[in-house]
Amino acid sequence: QVQLVESGGGLVQAGGSLRLSCAASGRSFSNYVMGWFRQAPGKEREFVAAINWSRSSTYYTDSVKGRFTISRDNAKNTVYLQMNSLKPEDAGVYYCALRLGPIAQAMAPPGRVDYWGKGTLVTVSS
Repeated sequence: QVQLVESGGGLVQAGGSLRLSCAASGRSFSNYVMGWFRQAPGKEREFVAAINWSRSSTYYTDSVKGRFTISRDNAKNTVYLQMNSLKPEDAGVYYCALRLGPIAQAMAPPGRVDYWGKGTLVTVSS
């Protein structure tokens, strides 16, 4: 079984920055995509960003391009999401996701996610 544990959420003012982390444990494998989704109150969970195993490919939803950066450290089985210029509409619970396979874009809907974290809350004050 795979466990994904997020950290780094919190309260930030609009225009500020946060860095989320997600550590994977429980199973040894390679060539998997890691990514992030988010869910605001009353809304459906939406895809945010994904990165492939070799870090050669990243994929972002349009609303975060140029502001968010996804990265990963395979030695630590950890994925990061650097969020800059945060807006109130970025607020929500951010979920770490893992998909077995090589293609980052395949995590975005209607793609499959194999494992989910429990989420970390990001609050952006205006």
